[in-house]
Amino acid sequence: MAEPGALLERERQLTLLDETIAAVRARGRGQLVLLGGEGGVGKTALLQRFCAGRAGSERILWGGCDSLFTPRPLGPFLDIAHAIGGEFQQSLDDGAKPHEVATCLVRRVAAQGPTIVVIEDLHWADEATLDVLRLLARPVEKTPMLIVATYRNDELDRLHPLRLVLGELRSGQTTRRLDLDPLSLDAVEQLASQSGVDGNALYRTTAGNPFFVTEALAAEAGTIPSTIRDAVLGRAARLGAAARVVLDAVAVAPPQAEMWLVTALAGDAAQGLDDCLSVGMLTQVPGGVAFRHELARRAVEESLPPLHRSALHRKALDTLAAPPSGTPDLTRLAHHAEAADDSAAVMRYAPAAGRHAASVGAHREAAAQYARALRFAGASKAQVRAELLESLSHEHYLTDQMQDAIDALERALVCWRELGETRRQSAALCALSRRFWCTGRKGQAESVGREALTLLDALPPSRELGLAYCNLSQIAMNSEDAEAAMSWGARAVELGEHLDDTEVTVHALNNMGTIQVLTGAGTAMLERSLRLAEQAGLDEHVGRAYNNLTWGLARTRSYDLAHWFEDGINACGERGLELWRLYVLVFRARYDLDQGRWTEATEAAAAVLRYQRSALLVQILALSVVGVVRARRGDPEPWEPLDQALTMARQSDDLQWHAPVVLARAEAAWLDGRGPGAPWVTGELLLWRRLAGVDEVPPGAVAAPFAAQLRGDWATAAALWTARGCRYEAGLARAESENADEVRHALDDLQQLGARPAAAIVARRLRERGVKNVPRGPRPATQSNPGNLTSRERGVLELVAQGLPNSQIAQRLFVSTKTVDKHVSAALRKLGARSRAEASAEAVRLGIAEPDRTG
Repeated sequence: MAEPGALLERERQLTLLDETIAAVRARGRGQLVLLGGEGGVGKTALLQRFCAGRAGSERILWGGCDSLFTPRPLGPFLDIAHAIGGEFQQSLDDGAKPHEVATCLVRRVAAQGPTIVVIEDLHWADEATLDVLRLLARPVEKTPMLIVATYRNDELDRLHPLRLVLGELRSGQTTRRLDLDPLSLDAVEQLASQSGVDGNALYRTTAGNPFFVTEALAAEAGTIPSTIRDAVLGRAARLGAAARVVLDAVAVAPPQAEMWLVTALAGDAAQGLDDCLSVGMLTQVPGGVAFRHELARRAVEESLPPLHRSALHRKALDTLAAPPSGTPDLTRLAHHAEAADDSAAVMRYAPAAGRHAASVGAHREAAAQYARALRFAGASKAQVRAELLESLSHEHYLTDQMQDAIDALERALVCWRELGETRRQSAALCALSRRFWCTGRKGQAESVGREALTLLDALPPSRELGLAYCNLSQIAMNSEDAEAAMSWGARAVELGEHLDDTEVTVHALNNMGTIQVLTGAGTAMLERSLRLAEQAGLDEHVGRAYNNLTWGLARTRSYDLAHWFEDGINACGERGLELWRLYVLVFRARYDLDQGRWTEATEAAAAVLRYQRSALLVQILALSVVGVVRARRGDPEPWEPLDQALTMARQSDDLQWHAPVVLARAEAAWLDGRGPGAPWVTGELLLWRRLAGVDEVPPGAVAAPFAAQLRGDWATAAALWTARGCRYEAGLARAESENADEVRHALDDLQQLGARPAAAIVARRLRERGVKNVPRGPRPATQSNPGNLTSRERGVLELVAQGLPNSQIAQRLFVSTKTVDKHVSAALRKLGARSRAEASAEAVRLGIAEPDRTG
């Protein structure tokens, strides 16, 4: 029989947590534990038990994400700040951005000693909270801190923001995953035996969910409730009238209700609070009370009659607008205003909450607040609606929700046209032009950009005119039309400096500086744009600067400036600029590819592809990297990602969209042994090349390494490639030498890189020249693997050993489920395994996969 208060079937997880904090204390090196499980599975109970045993040896900080319609920015860290005060509290009060929050917390922990930080319910986390967690993952290794972050793994759809973050965090050496499963039949029967309930029937109804089990047993309804809601309401029905009033009041005030708020909402009935606490319906938390579980709170709130629920929200709104101390919480006020159906209050608080969320980098939450205001803005003036729509579009743009951004701007334009606001129309058209370009609609981008300029022809010079110049300069820059980009940019800089408009100047310098980087003229102008943007707090232009810097570095292979990749990823992450962060991440993947770090390149590209939204160019770049790596290694299915990339590229005629795909496919075709063939087609293509002057390239039209190789100067080409760290390209150049020793050197480099197809081509050329004893290089991976597996079969098997089904493996590797089925079957056959479980065990035994020590 289970002892009262016992946690059944959680001994292994408690032991792992104990061992982890002991290692943190002994070594001074922190860890991040990601604790997943379905709602009600006992994540909080597990951590409460763990922390209860550590209170005397480590400091414990606890914060939770909100279940509000739109969560508070940095919600869990606000909870922690209230607990520790001092510099950390002040930094959040002052509107600290995610990187400042992370830095301040690390500094505080380093000064205080071993600390356990619990962050609950990441599935509700705002964007800024996820950014802080991502930023903490690296310094935690040098800090005596155990971070345990919980989330519901059954509530994450494919595009949930947490999915991408979990994928990044799980790849770190300081990160461990820990999952909680429902209780077994034996455990449920142990609990049921104490109440005389049929344990088997209880298990069938609850599926072993611990919260459901305990609520069903506590309900004492005579029969087993069929849902969690029935169990919770059955238990609540046994409370007295005063306690029910308190329960209703707390139910409408997530994440918790302060004592003064309970008093205001429950009035004289507040005396019933003790009954709610004594039976365990509510629990005390720092500063107030809360439901023991969010599932219970929702069950009670949803059971309230609509008019009563609305009245409670209205009373909460009035009370929270004038708290006894501190400033009103705009996010909570907007939540209650909407729940009370108070249009005026929504219009007062939601836009303000949106501006606050954007200021700390929580751009998704900002978008949600502006969308909330627009739902209640029906009778507002057209100017109010237009400004809200522009704000909403901007936040969608920053978070890579491009079609939503376009839709909002087009609605804003209707309002400005109704009002006859010419300058505002022009500014909106410039923004719309940029959105169109991001979705591959270059023609529309140019047309709308020209319209924006034409509207201002008869008006005096203005900021809007500067923005129109900037936009046309940006379009030309993206098309790599240097002359037009510099011309429009110079006009914008002149006007921006005349008007003392920093944003116009920054935007123009960014466009012009990017062209300079692409043409090898240095980074000075683009760096100046970045410094000005940072000083002025122009986050979008900070993101653009890092995006364009890293684009230029990857294009020109200027990897002596490689620090910009990491700087850009961090800076964009700190500011919640998801679109720009993805661009920098994919350009770093290209950098890793060029430097011969093909596994790292594939992992970075895969991280980008897991976050599929509407910025197709990001996906094209990532798919091209994946396809090239597979082609260079001789891995299976190099054409799958390249075919996907080609389909996407056809949606635009822009060079940026087509160049990476065409180049990747040309290389893959050469490595695949696809010769020219079709003499009439080949002849016609060569003729058009000569007529177009492609075969007679003027000086300076081709980058130095390519120019040297094209004129047959392989030694210069190889030296130039080597100076850039591009071993693969240097090997291909050296392979063109007439000196057999140089070609052998090239062959050795290619074999060391794992470039099997290219190495095979070079080796065949050596043999055709009569060279004897051509080295065959390392034995193929299929022979060196203990299971005689191909590299793709081994990769698939590693994911099988992690417990992933074939559909998820297909998503992770960006292949079809049918392809994964084929690889799994081949791996099982080669290992002599009858099931996935047997194959996983054999993979661990052979060292192909790591043993699962975290559940």
